[in-house]
Amino acid sequence: MEITVIVPRLPPAVDGVGDYGLNLAKQMRQDLGVVTEFIIGDANWSGEAVVEGFAVQQVADCSHSALLELLPHQQNSPQTVLLHYVGYGYARRGCPVWLVEGLEKWRKQGNNRRLVTMFHELYAFGAIWTSQFWTSPLQRNLAARLVCLSDRTLTSKQGYADIIGKFSQGKHFDIPALPVFSNVGEPEYLTPLSSRSRRLVVFGGMGPRSRVYQQSLLALQRTCQELEIEEILDIGPTLKFEIEPVNNIPVTCLGVKSAQEISSLLSTSLVGFFNYSIEYLTKSTIFAAYCAHKLLPIGIWYEGKDVDGLEAGKHYWLADKYQNSMNLSAGQIVADHAYAWYQNHRLSAQAQTFVNYLK
Repeated sequence: MEITVIVPRLPPAVDGVGDYGLNLAKQMRQDLGVVTEFIIGDANWSGEAVVEGFAVQQVADCSHSALLELLPHQQNSPQTVLLHYVGYGYARRGCPVWLVEGLEKWRKQGNNRRLVTMFHELYAFGAIWTSQFWTSPLQRNLAARLVCLSDRTLTSKQGYADIIGKFSQGKHFDIPALPVFSNVGEPEYLTPLSSRSRRLVVFGGMGPRSRVYQQSLLALQRTCQELEIEEILDIGPTLKFEIEPVNNIPVTCLGVKSAQEISSLLSTSLVGFFNYSIEYLTKSTIFAAYCAHKLLPIGIWYEGKDVDGLEAGKHYWLADKYQNSMNLSAGQIVADHAYAWYQNHRLSAQAQTFVNYLK
């Protein structure tokens, strides 16, 4: 099987959706022999013409004509495009009109064309004083057009799947909701928490990590005290402020590390701390990484409620809500539950699901 995959960016750019697309392509190639060519939807991206053995093309500008030039046009064989969709990845205000128009024109040019869309996001919400409030109707319109244009759709959240079902007006009823997988590996052999270093990790992008230190300090202090944490590692791009010690434990800032290095650190750590809306945990590659490495995921209640098969107290602890004293034996049960939940949608399982939908 040969496919064309559209992503906003690929490495060396730091882009969660791009990383997802690349890791998925590698797994589909390894397990199922799928040949992938990438199209980069960001005209300002800077990178190589071959990434991890995959041919890469890039739009010259954000126009439907630039996209059409790169899409497959052979008439004598099936042409399949997999789009990883997140509006803000392809346009500053989250309204990539050029992308949707280009795909609409491409579909009309032949009967052998198949579009499969993975909706990483649908559209933004916002208060009346934010730009999201004003762009949301157009974002909704573009998402609905893409839903109707697509032969198959997938997404990362059951709530999104429900909206896609409504947008499709009966066209799509089998819409897998696949929580994202770890972008930093899925080790096969993992040690129990009791044999790991008393280390807490804060991993991710600037926004989520900033919230941990600026909005979750009491919860972080409680976690470190009750689980007798001796070391705190901060992994990710440099923050715009200095991180103060927590309970007199200095925070070691490691900066951006390779997936292999991060995996090695997570595999030997005790706690993965997060500050993320619990209603959107299935979209968090950070939470996925914690689960895949059998850490004890601990956060604070940010907003939202339990969805998508995840339960506070069972798959993660909320340090500001947890009623009991934190201990390793109870924590091990939570880490085991989080790990088991993750196995149902690990990368190899998702690769098989995608190939089934691409056929």
